[in-house]
Amino acid sequence: MLESRDEWIKKRAYAIWEAEGYPSGRDAVHWEQATSERIALEKKAGKKEKVEAKPKTEAKPKIKGKAAAAVMAAAVTEASTKAATKRASKKTSDAKI
Repeated sequence: MLESRDEWIKKRAYAIWEAEGYPSGRDAVHWEQATSERIALEKKAGKKEKVEAKPKTEAKPKIKGKAAAAVMAAAVTEASTKAATKRASKKTSDAKI
């Protein structure tokens, strides 16, 4: 079953909190960042649906259900991994100085 929008935001905010090293007092910032990411994903998905609504000469299967959720989760995981890598690289370079 697909998770609700609020559940997705809650899990994403938690992942951001973990990636930043469990800082206290930044819960509102993490929630806003997660909400912004979700809105961006929804806008991107909405634009894709509008483009796919136009008639095409070649029919391509649309991703639905669990497959769509898996694609969205993979995109979010990839983005958070990149952000964590950047932060880790910066922390490492700061420590070497």
